Amino acid sequence: MSQASRALAHVFDSGALAPQRAFFLRAEDPPFAEITCEQSSRPDFLKLKSATPHIENGAWPMGLVLLTKHKEENFANIARGWSLIEPGGTLVCAGSNDDGAASLEKQVHKALGLDDTLSKFHCRVFWLTKGEDEPPSYWRGLGGLQPVGDSTWLSKPGIFSWDRIDDGSALLARHLPDDLAGHVADFGCGWGYLARQMLQPAVTHLDLIDAEHLALDAARANVPDGRASFHWLDLARERAPATYDAIVCNPPFHTGRASTPALGQAILSAAARALKPGGRFYMVANRGLPYEPMLKASFASVETLADNNKFRVTRAIR
Repeated sequence: MSQASRALAHVFDSGALAPQRAFFLRAEDPPFAEITCEQSSRPDFLKLKSATPHIENGAWPMGLVLLTKHKEENFANIARGWSLIEPGGTLVCAGSNDDGAASLEKQVHKALGLDDTLSKFHCRVFWLTKGEDEPPSYWRGLGGLQPVGDSTWLSKPGIFSWDRIDDGSALLARHLPDDLAGHVADFGCGWGYLARQMLQPAVTHLDLIDAEHLALDAARANVPDGRASFHWLDLARERAPATYDAIVCNPPFHTGRASTPALGQAILSAAARALKPGGRFYMVANRGLPYEPMLKASFASVETLADNNKFRVTRAIR
């Protein structure tokens, strides 16, 4: 449980707020019963006893929002939370000071007013009652897909590199071969930039796999091809849906509020298991991350295709 979740639970344990039927966006352990949890991150979803990847609608007396380190995602979630609670309902937000919760509290106070606030565990919890005011239109707009790059792409807050083409992915795209064929996959597809580059004439099927449900929503819009299928999976814990002739990956070493290569190493291991004999694995990663020993241990051959002193593109053959 994060410190922000602990602070949120303290608000109810202390009696500052009374529990009611509620939803919980970006949910972790709920602080009381009668809560419908929404969690679009597959690893966090699997930790919850009961959850949904997306709450569609409803008129709730209370809503809880666990804030993230991404400002635009917080704006979008507060605006959506506001739309889900009934008039007179209470919206409760909790986040870490290190992630900018105090600044966000001030912006919410200015836009919508606050009932009260509490500081605990180096976190802020603040709550407000739904009246006639509406969140700023910019916040409300962030809940939908947004144009990215040359505007032929769509993305939304809550996805890695949501508002731009990641430099590492762009480098990998320039070094993909022109002879991809058969059943291929993008492990950690994000909003679909690399996957679209993979749809070459000889490709018969493309699996787009990501642990973030929001990413798959965007990828479906960006890769409208009958050969594509979309899978919400945590490849560090769940098996890939098939074996592949080729896999492309920009390993997601950023997870939750921490940055670690361990998740990327788990994805590499999953790729080695999911490739057919002779299958090819194309990967881009920050050159300082310790992936090379695992690649050499897991694949028959490993070759560097590009190195620009920030990112390294590698081809490995099973």
